[in-house]
Amino acid sequence: MITKLDAIDLKILQILQKSGRMTNVDLAKLVGISAPPCLRRLKNLEDAGIIMGYQAQINPKSLSYNITLFAHVGLKENSEAQLSAFEKAMQNIDLVRECYRISGEDDFLLKIVAQDFEHYQNVLSKTLLNLSNVERVQTTIVMGNAKSEPGIPVATYEEAA
Repeated sequence: MITKLDAIDLKILQILQKSGRMTNVDLAKLVGISAPPCLRRLKNLEDAGIIMGYQAQINPKSLSYNITLFAHVGLKENSEAQLSAFEKAMQNIDLVRECYRISGEDDFLLKIVAQDFEHYQNVLSKTLLNLSNVERVQTTIVMGNAKSEPGIPVATYEEAA
């Protein structure tokens, strides 16, 4: 297990967060070490749960997901059992891409993708609004995206540590 990340570990994380598809040899060159220790460090970062996985970023419009929406969801009851049941239900709705339990007036914030607004309304009426504990859903349609930066700001980790 990794207890403290050094500059090389942080550089590995920074590079992979921007381009997770590179070979270990290319990664090793960029961080300035040979391939075998780079691979060991990478394996340690994975084993420690710091690197949780690798994925492709897909252009939503290329698969006809033309709108992104955020939905604030308020539940009728806020018991742990009801909150957990809602979270479990969200796992089964593919259009819900992210589900956050939040504080404040609402209980959850959902990031949803859909082909169009009609598609979203159809899913909303057949899924979210059919859940017995849902009291309200307020939807905001994303009109544009000025910034979408995946991951976390690795460069500032050393400053905070």
